[in-house]
Amino acid sequence: MNLFEVYPLYDIEPEKGVGEFIWDTKGEKYLDLYGGHAVISIGHSHPHYVQKISDQLKKIGFYSNSVHIPLQHELADKLGSVCGYEEYKLFLINSGAEAVENALKLASFKTGKKKVLTFSKAFHGRTSAAVEVTENMAIQAPINKNGHAVFSPFNKVEGLEEHFLQGDIAAVIVEGIQGVAGVNVASEPFLKQLRGLCNKHKAVLILDEIQSGYGRSGKFFAHQYAGVKADIICMAKGMGNGFPIGGILISPDFEASYGLLGTTFGGNHLACAAAAAVLDVIKKENLMENAATVGEKFIEELKLLPGIVEVRGRGLMIGVEFDFTIEALRKNLLFKHKIFTGNSSNKNTIRLLPTLGISYASLDLFLEALKKETALIA
Repeated sequence: MNLFEVYPLYDIEPEKGVGEFIWDTKGEKYLDLYGGHAVISIGHSHPHYVQKISDQLKKIGFYSNSVHIPLQHELADKLGSVCGYEEYKLFLINSGAEAVENALKLASFKTGKKKVLTFSKAFHGRTSAAVEVTENMAIQAPINKNGHAVFSPFNKVEGLEEHFLQGDIAAVIVEGIQGVAGVNVASEPFLKQLRGLCNKHKAVLILDEIQSGYGRSGKFFAHQYAGVKADIICMAKGMGNGFPIGGILISPDFEASYGLLGTTFGGNHLACAAAAAVLDVIKKENLMENAATVGEKFIEELKLLPGIVEVRGRGLMIGVEFDFTIEALRKNLLFKHKIFTGNSSNKNTIRLLPTLGISYASLDLFLEALKKETALIA
């Protein structure tokens, strides 16, 4: 049997990872500044993470949500204490797209409406409702085009209320920082306006923090810089440091009932052990503070380099836009300098999403490589 080939692959086969580095089967060492789409939040093969999963696997790896799973409560307690949303409820699933699906479903249940206000260049996932509120027609099949999504310019406050005056908006969904689009930060006035309009028109404000959450921005969620609270928050990516897990945080204004939502694998023993370990490390090693301080310094140093149009982001979620397309630059960084970086839908922008514990020394390796490559291009 062959694989259904939908991914263009680099001829690299990683077999080991430690911290911000990975090694391939040929013994080559790489600096990982991408973390598999912001997934590796606490570093590859962190000892506490490995130990927590290993210990749990020796006991029990999985059973369904028809029984008590105390690890779910442990995870909820740890998450509540660090994220600033202690009064909210946690529902666990397996991925970011599932988080978005369940958030939109809850909003529609609560309001009785089915339109969703979303924004230009948004990316919320590839499943049914999630892909419909994603502005990429190339990944929408005919079955996904149901007319539920209303698109508005990202970060534009003017004209926002006109969408609500139609009376059919169930929810607004917005990324705290747009990732796939090239790291575009949702502004404070924009988020505050959305919060006010959702209050006024009784719509649900959903913050997609799948990529920008879990400490990556220097705060636990990127929207917390604006001082607003969401009704539902979508999480995944760095939540499990590579173990598949996602979740939504749900305002007390929502009432649960048996059968309202459901999942087979969500909240299983191993996933909860992995996610609890991530929170342990974030707290013990002050990774949010590291992301904020290291990221701020790194952003300022990047701004000084030639050929750079703009550096966007917060903490260790960084987009570097050049005055040229970056495909060749990324390949040179990978194959000549052994550094993984990410791309985006903005063909001139590199995305940097390293582990939250990365050191200045490792980032200096990237800066030196980037200086060499941009000098050749210039």
